[in-house]
Amino acid sequence: MNRLANQAVGSMGLYVVASLVALFSFTPHAAGEAPAGGTLGSQIDRLAAEVQSQAIAWRRDLHQHPELSNREVRTAAVVADHLRQLGLEVRTGVAHTGVVGVLRGGKPGPVVALRADMDALPVTEAVDLPFASKAKAVYNGQEVGVMHACGHDIHTATLMAVAQVLSRVREQLPGAVKFLFQPAEEGAPQGEAGGAQLMIREGALDNPKPEVIFGLHVSPNYSIGTIAYRSGPTMANQDNVRIVVRGRQTHGASPWGGTDPIVIAAQIVLGLQTIVSRQVNLPEAPAVITIGSIHGGVRSNIIPDEVDMVGTIRTFEPEMRRDIIERIRKTATAIAQSGGAGADVTIDPGYPVTCNDPNLTTRMAPVLGAVVGKGHAVSTPLSTGAEDFSYYQQQIPGLYFFLGVTPRGEDPKKAPMCHSPRFYADESAMVVGIRALAHLTIAYLEK
Repeated sequence: MNRLANQAVGSMGLYVVASLVALFSFTPHAAGEAPAGGTLGSQIDRLAAEVQSQAIAWRRDLHQHPELSNREVRTAAVVADHLRQLGLEVRTGVAHTGVVGVLRGGKPGPVVALRADMDALPVTEAVDLPFASKAKAVYNGQEVGVMHACGHDIHTATLMAVAQVLSRVREQLPGAVKFLFQPAEEGAPQGEAGGAQLMIREGALDNPKPEVIFGLHVSPNYSIGTIAYRSGPTMANQDNVRIVVRGRQTHGASPWGGTDPIVIAAQIVLGLQTIVSRQVNLPEAPAVITIGSIHGGVRSNIIPDEVDMVGTIRTFEPEMRRDIIERIRKTATAIAQSGGAGADVTIDPGYPVTCNDPNLTTRMAPVLGAVVGKGHAVSTPLSTGAEDFSYYQQQIPGLYFFLGVTPRGEDPKKAPMCHSPRFYADESAMVVGIRALAHLTIAYLEK
């Protein structure tokens, strides 16, 4: 059955099949390994299978109603209502729309934090699903389509399910669990604060303070039933770059009467690519410079005064980061000057490197292996993606891992990536994510 048929089948049929897969394909017993936490671990697996159908329903609802960063009002309400129904202590309005829930166990012990991001992207969905997004919103002054093109709907629904699973065994929990439903992971709107930094500033990690934090991200790079992780640096440092090229407006038929910033901007874009390809030692660490937006001019026969470009810089090493930023400044200004124009370069520091605590990763790796079975918990290479989960890791040890969502039988190398309008995630991966987060929590609480 193809992916669209799978998504369109009747709810009961889907849920029954998914539950059977959860019970017999992904359990530690199927892999011949003992579940984390013994009897409690077996309860977790059973409860995860039971909640899977509800988790899929939450995900589909969130997917149909995506909201941009710092605008996750409906999503936050759905989350908060659910946590209250479970009897958790709930705080809302953190970092604008964030939700923090605390589940206190029946026994004394440490505190573990679990995080999910809630925001969607300004992307118009191109996947033909019964629950595809038709939403529109205004982003930076433009009307855009809105889509969960990065899987945050799955992250949110998965963590809602984990909260339900752990609440069912709360009397057996030696400690407490803090659930962080975070807005604006994709970046706050222009002129606004948001995301993990603001969550932390507004006390998301306080009272009670967790000892560790776990999080996941769906990944089309891996098939269903695979978890990927890495010790140490995992995702890149992100910096935002803006370059304004200032020329002199003139008639398009008489370019010699002014200074054309569009041609100069094109030369700058090409020049920036030689920084990574020819000027830095890439074997030391990966690096990327991408210009993602160029704006200049209003009609075909007018050469404008200026062109505005924005982009992203991805690095892993602090020294290389500083070197690349300096080379960007020199390249842009020199090329602009050579054409009789000027260039203003602004670098806005973004997310730091996402770095998994080595000791925590070593301790928790066997738990992830037990969840998916031998050979399905794999090491991932460095990713030039960026994540503001890194801010939590600067406060407490953290482990961030990837959940495979490409359907079996399909080549992950050909799957549309996150942020694509054709991004697709197989929902049957959710039970793996539920079990992974729940088992990591139990394993740490039980030390």
